[in-house]
Amino acid sequence: MNTDTVLALDVGESRIGLAAGRRGSSFAFGRGWINRGRRFEDDVAELWRMAEQEGAGLLIIGLPRRADGGDSKQTQRVRSFAQGLEQAGFNVEFEDERFTTRLAGQQLISGTKSRKQRQEKGPLHQAAP
Repeated sequence: MNTDTVLALDVGESRIGLAAGRRGSSFAFGRGWINRGRRFEDDVAELWRMAEQEGAGLLIIGLPRRADGGDSKQTQRVRSFAQGLEQAGFNVEFEDERFTTRLAGQQLISGTKSRKQRQEKGPLHQAAP
């Protein structure tokens, strides 16, 4: 797989938002989301499938830090998840995502989505990476 092609992840407790792009590009294209499985191995299998489909050799994982730059409980969950992905053979890097979910929400508001569609967490997770 090509490390110039990346799969960006917005890891939540129940979903993982996905986007694909090229390393060094300011563009990423939403690829939907996956619902978290009951087991970590289910998430790994689905991410391998998506990485192969996109030809991605690198996962860029959004790191949810507090506004002051410090770690939160979710930051630690995401770090642990990423460590498991590395142990499963993925190449992983982090990207600070402190304000991406807020920006994604604003983009959805300014788009053509209805209020009900904007409130669904799946599209928000997809837009955030």
